Amino acid sequence: MDAFDVLIIGGSAAGLSCALILGSAVHKPFANNKKIGIVTHQKSSALNEALLNNVLGFEKGTKGSQVLSDGLKQLSELYPHVVQIDNEKVTKIEGEFPNFKVFTNKNNYKTRTIVVAVGPSNLFNIEGLMQYVIPHHSLPPQKERVMLKNNNHLVAEGIYVSGVLAGWRSQFAIAAGSGAQVATEILTVWNNGNHSMIHDSLSL
Repeated sequence: MDAFDVLIIGGSAAGLSCALILGSAVHKPFANNKKIGIVTHQKSSALNEALLNNVLGFEKGTKGSQVLSDGLKQLSELYPHVVQIDNEKVTKIEGEFPNFKVFTNKNNYKTRTIVVAVGPSNLFNIEGLMQYVIPHHSLPPQKERVMLKNNNHLVAEGIYVSGVLAGWRSQFAIAAGSGAQVATEILTVWNNGNHSMIHDSLSL
């Protein structure tokens, strides 16, 4: 059974952003021995039907489906140490921090920390998380969307939620930023509580 320090569930804007930030910390002493995994399930992502016309850094008319495929490629090329788990869907979570077991339709995995980054559909049915499901605070009630009850993305010790499922509005930039925020929270934990972000700069 594979074991991770953090396992991200969901391969859309929030999940991929979280994985990219965590992966980029590989040269930091507090992160270079951490095993990161992401269940890259994208079938239900709203990005599959999205057309991005107002996102910084993207040309008008960029298809969300292209962003999804490019994001997986970017992650694998830049940070190949991040394990991508394809063609699996998470069905159940058991245990508590730091000993979680995540079950998919094909396998199961051990992890210390979980990031839930799937969509806010009212069909959400991951066993072990259902007690945290509440009506979405920031989307119209008629859409019947849900979120996971959380405090600044933290659902319970060792369990984070990011993206629209965290209660944010359905906007690409917001979901991606939420995933990045969760990544910096995890990096801060790994760095013994010292606030941690990964920045790069041009050398002069």
